[in-house]
Amino acid sequence: MTAYTSISRTDPWGDDPLGWIIDPQGSADFLANTYEQAPLVVQRDEPGRFAELLSIAAIDRLIAGTDLKEGQIDLANAARNVTREDYIDGGGYADRGAIARLYRDGATIILQQLHALDPVLSRFCVAMEHVFSCMVQTNIYLTPPSNQGFRTHYDNHDVFVIQLAGQKEWRFYNTFDLAYRGEGFNSQVHPTGEVTRSFTLKAGDVAYLPRGLMHDARTSGDEPSLHITMGIMVKTWAELMLEAVSEVALREPLMRRSLPPGYARADFDRDSVRPLFAQMAASIGAGLKLDPAMDLFADTFIRSRGADTRGAILEAGRPLTEQTGLVRRRFAPWRIEIDEAHVRIVTAGGSRAFALALEPALRQALEGSAFMPSDLAAEDRAGLLAALADLLAYGVFERA
Repeated sequence: MTAYTSISRTDPWGDDPLGWIIDPQGSADFLANTYEQAPLVVQRDEPGRFAELLSIAAIDRLIAGTDLKEGQIDLANAARNVTREDYIDGGGYADRGAIARLYRDGATIILQQLHALDPVLSRFCVAMEHVFSCMVQTNIYLTPPSNQGFRTHYDNHDVFVIQLAGQKEWRFYNTFDLAYRGEGFNSQVHPTGEVTRSFTLKAGDVAYLPRGLMHDARTSGDEPSLHITMGIMVKTWAELMLEAVSEVALREPLMRRSLPPGYARADFDRDSVRPLFAQMAASIGAGLKLDPAMDLFADTFIRSRGADTRGAILEAGRPLTEQTGLVRRRFAPWRIEIDEAHVRIVTAGGSRAFALALEPALRQALEGSAFMPSDLAAEDRAGLLAALADLLAYGVFERA
């Protein structure tokens, strides 16, 4: 088979985006021994490591040249309260002059979900989603010198803090172990305790914070601080178990019966229903199945992602022939589903259905090695080319 070089394989993180962030710790070691267990701080003398992701100049251009809406940009200042009324106009758009003034006076500029607007950050998130099988988001924080955006708090999702410019002094406190998505920080409920670690992140450095780790940060030095907070929006085993239980309920009529009339009254005899509850608990234990619930979660995640269609418009006029070099796009999500008449490729943006006879050829194409359609065995050549063209349009494949 002919060897090809993919046109999109020049991103600095290569095939290992997590390793690119946390080097010298390896990805496998991190996932086995650090992830959800302990924070990680990587300090390196490599200020330009993440320069291709974003810059202060790029943020200046974005704010000056884009009509940002409420929810796309926020400001925060730990020293005083800043509300959206201070920088959002009556039409729901960012007031650029007010933002510049508030930033000059010490407020942190926060660009929410910037990966939705920036193609490099978007590709980086897609690469990290391939690692974690969950939505990955970016929020950008630009803080003036000697200022602080937020008081001590924790996040209810894991984050990677990627320092791009300037430097920031961080402090870690107590950990509220693996805070659940709905458990927001409350200073009256969650005491911060003593500082357990303090350090300075400089450009090129990274910190990993498991959800629930209380922290605060302040810009140090004479330069503004710019960092990306990359949020890992995981699904939990609790959520999967709830889905598995609901699958049992679909098969078990007993669980679909209503709660007893009067169960909310003070005089209701709960002992009368304990045997029934135990019976249902036993049926759940016997009927729980991993695969249907995990299949649903996997399909929902993959379908919810946006298709990576880079090159689809630019190269729309180029014919797809038996000799066209193709390769599965790096980090493109996909699964195969089979029914009596079709093979379906579940991918970003939905699923694509093709004739069942094409299933062996499509499996071969999805293995990851570069290929030409002529390398794939299928009797229906026109159907195969049409299927590959469709998957090329949806970003599953790209020209090699």
